[in-house]
Amino acid sequence: MVHFKNRYMVVEIFIDAGRGEQDPVILTQFNITKVIKDSIQLNFGECGLAGSLGSLQVKYVNPVTKLCIVRLSREDHQKVWAAMTMVRCIGKIPVSFNLLDMSGSIRACKKAALECDEAKFEQYKLAAGDCITAEIIQSVEKCFEKIRGLES
Repeated sequence: MVHFKNRYMVVEIFIDAGRGEQDPVILTQFNITKVIKDSIQLNFGECGLAGSLGSLQVKYVNPVTKLCIVRLSREDHQKVWAAMTMVRCIGKIPVSFNLLDMSGSIRACKKAALECDEAKFEQYKLAAGDCITAEIIQSVEKCFEKIRGLES
């Protein structure tokens, strides 16, 4: 039996809404997966995309703190990382990806993502001040529970 080796990336997405259209992009697993796949195909061709599709999966996205966890194969992690850095927009909104942590297990990645997410949400609360609503707090708490619930 062959054990399949994965890598997990904790990625921060910077959105430059000032340069794009007025319509803000909503970060979803589908949107992020699509732009990563498109970038792999553009930069590495169909063979590069086919090799990466087996394990490429966006496991977690927090649309408030703009943090996500991406699972990929150990053999293709550099290719996917390079393709992610070459992504310039989601829809018509300019974005850039920043790798915060890479690990070989979901447990270590979960820990790093939870620390980053909590710190970013504290910054968000300070910046938003009184404008933060109960719905936003509730959705972020649901995202924190989703991270804690990722398989160990």
